[in-house]
Amino acid sequence: MTHVAVLMGGMSAEREVSLTSGEACAAALEERGYRVSRIDVGRDLPAVLAALRPDVIFNALHGRFGEDGRVQGLFDLMGIPYTHSGVLASALAMDKPMARRIFAEAGLRVPEGREIRFADLLESPPFPPPFVAKPAAEGSSVGVVIVRDPDLAELRGRNRADPDARMLVERYIPGRELTCSVLGGEPLAVTEIAPEEGFYDYRAKYTPNVARHLLPAPLPGRVYARVMEAAATAHAALGCRGLSRADFRFDPEEGEAGLYILEVNTQPGMTPLSLAPEQAAHCGLSFADLVERLLEEARCDR
Repeated sequence: MTHVAVLMGGMSAEREVSLTSGEACAAALEERGYRVSRIDVGRDLPAVLAALRPDVIFNALHGRFGEDGRVQGLFDLMGIPYTHSGVLASALAMDKPMARRIFAEAGLRVPEGREIRFADLLESPPFPPPFVAKPAAEGSSVGVVIVRDPDLAELRGRNRADPDARMLVERYIPGRELTCSVLGGEPLAVTEIAPEEGFYDYRAKYTPNVARHLLPAPLPGRVYARVMEAAATAHAALGCRGLSRADFRFDPEEGEAGLYILEVNTQPGMTPLSLAPEQAAHCGLSFADLVERLLEEARCDR
C-alpha cells in the first residue's frame, strides 16, 4: 500500500486554509485506499519525514515555506517525490515582481507596476490612486489593498507593517475578475468571480456566500479562449507542473486587449470553496480523481 504524507498547516499566513485543504485531500486519498499520514508542518519537518519514510508527499501547504520553493528543495534533498511544482517554478510564481517579468517575456499583458518598500510607498507612491498594493511574496490575497484615497488612508492604518517590506504596486484595472486552472499543462475552465461587495480578498475566498463563482464565465468566445491560452502560457513559462491557477483582470472597455494576468498560484486551494476543484468537476473530474491524479504525477525535480 502506497504511504502518502499529506503536508498541511505550516507557518504562513495561510495556515488555516492549508489545514482545510490538507484534510480534504487526506480524506480523499484514504477513500481511494492509500495509507495516509497527516503532518501539521513545523520546523521539525525533516526529522518527521525521516521517521515516517513516506513513499510520496502530497503538498497541501500554502504561502511562505510551503509553495515558495523552500520546502520543495527539502523534498528533493531527501529524494521523496512530491505533488505540484518544483523549486524554481514555485519560487518564481511566489515572487510577484519576478513572475511579472516572466509573464511579460512570454507575451502576456501585465498591469503597469513597480516594486517598492512599504515606507517609500507611504512617502511617495509611484501612481496616483486608484492602485493595488500587495506584498511581493504572499498568496490568497493576503495583505492586498485597493488604494482609492489620495491620502493613502487604506495603507496608513497598518501600524504594524514592516517599513522595509517589499511591496508590489500596480495600476488598478477596472472590470471583471477571472481565473483559470491548468492541469498537466491543459487549461480546465474559466470562472468569473463576482464578490457581493468589495473585491476578491482573503475573506471572500474562504467565506461561504461572499462571492459568486460564474462557471463557465459569461464571456465572448474569443475572450474565453484567450484566457485559457494565457493561463496555459503562464503555467509553461514558469515551469509549473501538476496543478496551477492563473488570475486575471479583464477590462471590457479595451476589448480583447483588456486581459491582464495578475499572478499564478502553484498550489491552489483544495477547500470546499476552492476554484480549481470546482473547475475540475466542471470538466468531469471528481475531487478524489483530481487528488489522485496529482499524486500519480508526483516527482522530484530533475
